[in-house]
Amino acid sequence: MHIREQIAAHRSIRRYSPQPVPDDILRQILEAGVCASNTGNMQVYSMIVTRDSHLKQQLWEAHFKQDMVLQAPVLITFCADVRRFGKWCAARKAQPSYRNLLWFCNGSTDAVLAAQNVTLAAESFGLGICYLGTTLYNAASIIDILNIPPGVIPVTTLVMGYPDEQPPLTGRLPLEAVVHCDVYRDCSEDDLSRWYAATETSEQAEKLLQINKKETLAQVFTDCRYTHKDNVRMSEAYLQAMKQQEFM
Repeated sequence: MHIREQIAAHRSIRRYSPQPVPDDILRQILEAGVCASNTGNMQVYSMIVTRDSHLKQQLWEAHFKQDMVLQAPVLITFCADVRRFGKWCAARKAQPSYRNLLWFCNGSTDAVLAAQNVTLAAESFGLGICYLGTTLYNAASIIDILNIPPGVIPVTTLVMGYPDEQPPLTGRLPLEAVVHCDVYRDCSEDDLSRWYAATETSEQAEKLLQINKKETLAQVFTDCRYTHKDNVRMSEAYLQAMKQQEFM
């Protein structure tokens, strides 16, 4: 399959077969992650590969008891990691200064770039993946479970395995909605109506409106999925985790 076709066929997989991922395939996938672009060729990220059933049970709790965490044979937690490079600097008579917000951002970028390379490689072997946003929601628990030291903080997690489902592709906004030529161009209400028309009239949108008893799809996001109360609470929790891990 051409890489463009592979990317276009991407879908999040939430149900997995018990078939394990062979070690040689997993290694090739991880090597693809290491090939990702990164800040200053410093690779200020780490990938924690979890296959142990006891640890997965604990991570299942931390990831809001999503069953795919138990089903998928492989979990990979991607972390911003300035600890390793900082220790190398200190051991070479250099004074590191990377435990700050700037380098949290750099490490997070490195981690996500590695995660996307891992995703592309995994899908090329017929595996499925799903990103877990709950990594940010419950970072403190994940830090404890995975014994993550200061200077390292979880950014995202992939569940990975052989799919036990083939869900339909989800829609995306048209290119003009996300691509700006030369400078940023703010959108009008007419633009929004045109860009979100397919999303708002989809079968999935109709189901969500019925289930949540809402007038508009936007209300499903603001009132049900990502509420102000939860956003504030989880933001404060992640900031606390950043302080605990000495990024602030």
